[in-house]
Amino acid sequence: MIIFDRVTVRYTEDGPPPLRDVTLTVEEGELCLVAGRTGAGKSTLLRAINGLVPHFTGGTLHGSVTVDGRDTRRHPPRDLADVVGVVGQDPLSGFVTDTVEEELAYGMEQLSLPPAVMRKRVEETLDLLGIADLRDRPLRTLSGGQQQRVAIGAVLTSHPRVLVLDEPTSALDPTAAEDVLAAVTRLVHDLGVTVVLAEHRLERVMQYADRLLYLPGDGRVVNGPPAMVLAGVELAPPLVELGRLAGWDPLPLSVRDARRRAAQLRGRLADGAPPAPTPAPEPATALSARKIVVRYPGTVAVAGVDLDLQVGRVVALMGRNGSGKSSLLWAVQGSGPRQGGAVTVTGSAGDVDPKSLPAHQARRQVGLVPQTPGDLLYLETVDGECHQADQETEAAAGTCRALLDQLTPGLPGDRHPRDLSEGQRLALALAVQLTAAPPVVLLDEPTRGLDYLAKRQFVSLVRGLAAAGRSMVVATHDVELVAALADRVIVMADGEIVADGSTAEVMLASPAFAPQVAKVLAPAPWLTVDQVAAALVVEREPA
Repeated sequence: MIIFDRVTVRYTEDGPPPLRDVTLTVEEGELCLVAGRTGAGKSTLLRAINGLVPHFTGGTLHGSVTVDGRDTRRHPPRDLADVVGVVGQDPLSGFVTDTVEEELAYGMEQLSLPPAVMRKRVEETLDLLGIADLRDRPLRTLSGGQQQRVAIGAVLTSHPRVLVLDEPTSALDPTAAEDVLAAVTRLVHDLGVTVVLAEHRLERVMQYADRLLYLPGDGRVVNGPPAMVLAGVELAPPLVELGRLAGWDPLPLSVRDARRRAAQLRGRLADGAPPAPTPAPEPATALSARKIVVRYPGTVAVAGVDLDLQVGRVVALMGRNGSGKSSLLWAVQGSGPRQGGAVTVTGSAGDVDPKSLPAHQARRQVGLVPQTPGDLLYLETVDGECHQADQETEAAAGTCRALLDQLTPGLPGDRHPRDLSEGQRLALALAVQLTAAPPVVLLDEPTRGLDYLAKRQFVSLVRGLAAAGRSMVVATHDVELVAALADRVIVMADGEIVADGSTAEVMLASPAFAPQVAKVLAPAPWLTVDQVAAALVVEREPA
């Protein structure tokens, strides 16, 4: 179905090619998972399938990419629209109509299909993806998981033989992600659609994949069965890391397979437990919020929430899409709407509500990095952003650049922010916020687009900021990140806080929010591979 024949892609003559002499074949009806470090070339690989590379991205393509017998060098994306459907990371930004039914029909209208055919396909797609009850809903009122299914449906109505998905679960809560992946696997198994899916959160997808294409970052593509490829790469989900630690061969790709093989490991860990947090005096309160209310037309996003944040602690804010997490963060920071309640930040300037201050002063009390860090970046160069941050906060010249170098050393100052990787953009936006030296820092879905190694660096960064006395809040759907990072977990639903406790208490009590290690080793209270590894080291030490 898809054939890469000695493909090399170059965007500049002197730069390294993201793809170098790649030869591979993806068969009809396969679910092919694409993985690799941030910036390794995954997007280039995906865009080559429907001809965006090189017709719209520029650069040069050597070799050939053939999809269902069509050579992409001679067939631009418009000629492949009936064969290849593409769904990007942000479904909402790709919608062109107002309601679900209109969006499903739009692609067929562009192909000039008869109305009777369009009506039949819309009904089939609504049933296939389980979204018939959403038919008349405005697209902007849907949850993230619902939007993702509508976006997939909008390309399916054209009956493509290949579906290309770029991080389809990155913005979804665990339950919504399972719903989307169930729909995707049904397309593969029942309709024979070939699916090529790029995803950083391999723990969500790898059990469904027939083939793994791993990009190590040097232009090569390692191609093979997922268990075989993952055995030899550094980028691996917790389940694979646990399998390596336990010496399992072949490596398990699902929690079910791992539990079947984990009896001996559970026995070795039976007499131990993860180290309990060291008792410490109750830290001072950095921020106190009372009766926070946020309303939008037709809905209450935050319904009278109370929140206390302590100095030196990392809090994870979790909950399904649409539960009110982002609205609460913006209300606390002061930039977003707040129809009720009050916020008090305790600092050197005394007690103050950030909403009562001008924006540049509010940043000195509470810093917020949004889901898309690029929204904070509007100048032409990295150095320009750093210089502007110093000026706006009246910090000493070079303050922002020094912070950036701590986060990601050696970032070229003349680089345009849009040319940075996701991790680099996050680091720059965070440096801009930290220049104001706020005692409270809020991060909204900060690890979208980050691979496992980049997440480890992020965990170290956030823990370091907390150790330096800042109060950190991370709103995220990434349960593996929370298990490794947070001191405390708050879960929201329908604008209210429904759970608030230590990381272990909250995560072990909820199947939806339990990390992979907890599911494999339950009922023992283990959350991370690092905890297990430390316990096994203690077991081997002589008495």
